[in-house]
This record gives sequence, C-alpha cells and structure tokens, in this order.
Amino acid sequence: MHGQDKFNHFIERHPHLGRNIGMLRPHLSRRQFFQLAGAGVAGSYLAGQARATDLLWQAPVTTLNKAKNVVFILMAGAPSHTDTFDLKVVSGTTPVATAVPENINGVLWPTGTLPKLGEAFKNNDVAVVRSLRAWAVAHNLAQTWTQIGRNPAAALGDIAPNMGTVVALEKTPERLPSHVFPTFLALNNDATAGPGYFDSQFAPFKTNAAATGLTNTTNPDGETRLNMKFDLMHSLDDTLRVNSPYGKPLDSMDDFYRAAKGLMYNPTVDKAFKFTAADSARYGATGFGNACLVANQVLAANQGTRFIQITVGGWDMHTNIYGPNGQVTVGNNIFTLGKQFDNGVGTLIADLKANGLFDQTLVVMAGEFGRTVGPITSQGGRDHYAQQFAVFAGAGVKGGRAIGSTDGNGSFTVDPGWSRQRDVKPEDIEATIYSALGINWTTIRYDDPFGRGFEYVPHAKEDLYGPINELWS
Repeated sequence: MHGQDKFNHFIERHPHLGRNIGMLRPHLSRRQFFQLAGAGVAGSYLAGQARATDLLWQAPVTTLNKAKNVVFILMAGAPSHTDTFDLKVVSGTTPVATAVPENINGVLWPTGTLPKLGEAFKNNDVAVVRSLRAWAVAHNLAQTWTQIGRNPAAALGDIAPNMGTVVALEKTPERLPSHVFPTFLALNNDATAGPGYFDSQFAPFKTNAAATGLTNTTNPDGETRLNMKFDLMHSLDDTLRVNSPYGKPLDSMDDFYRAAKGLMYNPTVDKAFKFTAADSARYGATGFGNACLVANQVLAANQGTRFIQITVGGWDMHTNIYGPNGQVTVGNNIFTLGKQFDNGVGTLIADLKANGLFDQTLVVMAGEFGRTVGPITSQGGRDHYAQQFAVFAGAGVKGGRAIGSTDGNGSFTVDPGWSRQRDVKPEDIEATIYSALGINWTTIRYDDPFGRGFEYVPHAKEDLYGPINELWS
C-alpha cells in the first residue's frame, strides 16, 4: 500500500479531528514570572501538579542529535505558500516585477520578496519542505496544533504542552548552576501555547523584544535592600519553601523566586535582552526583527535557553495581498511583510553563522496552513487552504533544495520527497525537532492527569509520524 494510502486508512480508523473542548491554555507570562517574587506562598497554585516522570515506553529509535538549540518561528495568519516558499507565477495575477522570480538551484524563488533568504538558499543554508499539509484551516486551532503537534480539541489535546515545554523538561539535566536564563523563551506573542499539564517551571517565558531589555529587573528599594529582604524571607520560611512538607507546589514556588532573582541586576541579562538602534536597523528595525536580534544574543550568551519561539503575525491576507490597488509597497501585503520577515530571519542566519552557532542551532519556520492558489479573489486576496510549507536551516541541514513538490498551481503534493511517501504533517515537524535535539520522539509518559499515557508525538507505538531525516541526507 502506498504511504499516503496507508496513512489515510489509519486516519479513517483513528480520526484526528474532534470537538473543541477548550482553547484556553495555561502559561507563565513575563509579568506573572516577576510577580511571583512578591506573591508569597499563596501563589503556589501556579506551580503545577505534574507527578514524577514514569516512562511507560520508548521505541528503540536513533535520534539525529544534530542541534543544541532551536529557534521556531511561527508565521501566524498563514502565509501564501505560492507567493513565498512554493512560488507559482500566475499569469496576469503575480506582480512579477516586484516578486522577481529567479531560478536558484533549480527552484523558483521570489528574490524580490525574500532576497536574503534567497542568498541563504543559494549558499545551501536553507531547505524548504513543500509537501506539508495542515489538518485544519481555522487559525486558533491550527496555530495551537502547530505548537503542540496534535489536535488541541482531541482527548489530551487540552492538556498537551508546547514543543518548547517538552524541550525544557528534557534539557533540564543539562542546565548548569550558573545558567540564569529560562530554557524556553517565547518572543512577541502572549498567546504562545503553554506548558499544558507539565510543571509550570517548564512554561514559556514570554516577553516582547525591546531596546530597553527586560522590565521588572530592578527593585524600587535598590539591590542591597532587595537582597536583605530576600535573605530575611528565607530565614523565616525555608522550612516551608525548601524540601517543603507541603510538596512540589511550594518547592516550585521557591524555584520561581530564585529564577526571578537571578534575572535581576544581572549584566548578562542586560547584554542579551537590550540592543542598540544600529543593531535593530540591521535586522530591519521591526518588532519581528528585534525578536530575531534578541534570539541571537540570548543564544550567544549560553545561559541555558535552548528553545526560542518567535511569532510574526499579519499573514492573514484575505484582501490586498499584493497591496491596495496594486500598490505593492503600500500597507501590509505579501511584499512589505515578506521583506520584514526576510530582513529578520536572513540577518539571524548570517549572525548565527558569524558567531559559530549556526551549526548547532536548528531554525524552523512555518505558518498554520497555506492560502488558496491560482488567481486571487474578488477582494484581491487569498483565503485559507491546507497546502503549506516549512523551512529549515542550521544544525547540519543540507540546504539549497526543496523536499517534496506540488502540482502546477500548488494545490496538492505530487511528490512527498521523503521516506514515508505521504504529506508531511505538523506531528512530523514536531518529531523532526525532537530528533534533531536528541530527544526520543516516541516517548510516552505516565504522569498525565488521566493516566492514559502522554505521547510526545501522537501514535508513537504505531510509528505513524517521524522525523524528516532527508533534511540531513
């Protein structure tokens, strides 16, 4: 049976789509993180209820183990695949003078829209997967699906953690006492999927990139007085807060206090999270560019951060995808936003190469789905569509090529381009990220609230999903 047919047969017996049972997901915001330093033990409800890890099962797989870090860029709003990384020139529709299609390594590329990434593609630094297909074309559902690697509305979906949370848990043994940065950092999106049922110490640390750096890292009373109050607090209640007789919640609360204090009055924090106007300009002087700049500085600091998620929105172009009245440089459209995206990621890749981090950092870029193909709509835009793309760079990825291909207008996959011989799914992207980090993607944990066994990647025992090893071969 062909790979796609076999996959479809399994899905018929085990449907992936289901009723929405809730989309509100817990997380730890930057504000909450620092508020914990003054919340007292009453704030222990934030510490989570996960029990000790009890691994039920793992398949004897070999992980890629190529990456030390991951930068995952969520292109929220769903970019048009046929105007970006799966370019299809539509006669009478595509503004070719602005897109500037060029054949690079045998792949048609919009050099006018994505010039820096085009150079990276030419230099074999970037690979594109064109056979990715979304499960759903509803924004909130699909965006969360992309981050947790499963249906948020299915059983256990509502308690499933962000990929970054799984990474944070798995990489905790590698942290050193000197590491003061959070393992999982989320930039420019307060709605980033949270830790699910995992302990909140593995939650995303959420903040927005700003030239002034992290806020709330000083105290109105000054550093000396803060240290005195901190020491006094511990002298009074360490019997309750350290190895607490009340269990993990209070221990976790103490961990939060210490982590928050470690970020305060810390020159390493300032150096990583602050930036100059000149540096910002190199990245395009945009919110997204600044996030890419901070990501580079945080990884260069080597203070324990291993997973960074950056969100760049604005891709939901139902109208004026090429600009109002054809004015491609006016307003938010595929060219203006594409240039902002290109400046940010292109400079990030260049800086990672310059500081020696590129070979140990996997950069992944994807939206939640794609957009309709062929001529644009009567509103001058493109609507929701399942076919999409994912872009990979760094950590030994062999770039300068496209894996998989679509038909002439980008409607569907004609060649999957990988060993499973079917469409790539978000779960496969998740497995690829875990494998690249040396994490066994088939892991099943028995600490979920329902005792059903939580799979890092769904249907692990059936080997339904797996990493795209072809990116490295």
